Amino acid sequence: MTRSGGPTWQKFPAETLRRLFDAVDVDDIVDAHVALPDPIVLACPQETMRRCYAVCLQFWEDGFTREELLGLVEKLLRNEGFSADERLQFKHIRARYKHLRFAQRLYSRGHRSSRLFDLTTRALGKLQDAFRSGRRSGIVRYGFKLRLLLSKPVWSIVKHAMEHTPIDSEAGLIALQKSEIRALKQAVARTTFAGHQFHAVRKIVSMQVSYYDTLRSLGPNDHAYRMSRFLAAINGLMGSRHDEMVAEALSGRRHYDTPAPLAKETRSRLETLIAHYPL
Repeated sequence: MTRSGGPTWQKFPAETLRRLFDAVDVDDIVDAHVALPDPIVLACPQETMRRCYAVCLQFWEDGFTREELLGLVEKLLRNEGFSADERLQFKHIRARYKHLRFAQRLYSRGHRSSRLFDLTTRALGKLQDAFRSGRRSGIVRYGFKLRLLLSKPVWSIVKHAMEHTPIDSEAGLIALQKSEIRALKQAVARTTFAGHQFHAVRKIVSMQVSYYDTLRSLGPNDHAYRMSRFLAAINGLMGSRHDEMVAEALSGRRHYDTPAPLAKETRSRLETLIAHYPL
């Protein structure tokens, strides 16, 4: 199927999308006993990269409508609370945005997310933080920003950009992956981490989780499954700590950028990943 005169992207059955949803839904759950594969294999043919991007695109496109998301934003702007189901719906929509943003950074020729798509993803995160903490000023600020970003003209531009993403070569993806882990190795060498440094490390881990979540959704793949679950444990440990850091900052107990060491288990798992990665 060709969309809007653009590239032809493979369409996947509901079972594949369910596998991806299930993988993304547990990408911060800690499995205590999942070991890394040995060796870690970086090969990923361009056709597999195209399939990975295609399933991420479909995961985003088929998961919700513009009207549904805009309706949730408008409800917050009217100062109406979310039900438990609506909170979960918003969380899942945001997860689809984050996953496709990672896909653009991983597979696209420029390894960057489209600007408007990135702005929307960031605004969704800021809005979620605001309504979780009850900050009305943040809800209003990011709600109005999202009202504009989800307007029909902007939505059309965003959709066109996502459907016309050029895919890089296998060599380009491998170079990116190695660069990310080298940056991780350099970061982990420090003894303490300010909030923004901690967040930068977690972003690297989160993108790696998303990569292997996608690979394992395409079909049976023990290597991808083990990478996904090992990385998810790190992501979950760091995510829990980051939530604590944000809560401490909002309550005034501790400034977000106060340097602190990594938890022992988090550091151990990161060092194991770096030691086994084929740099």
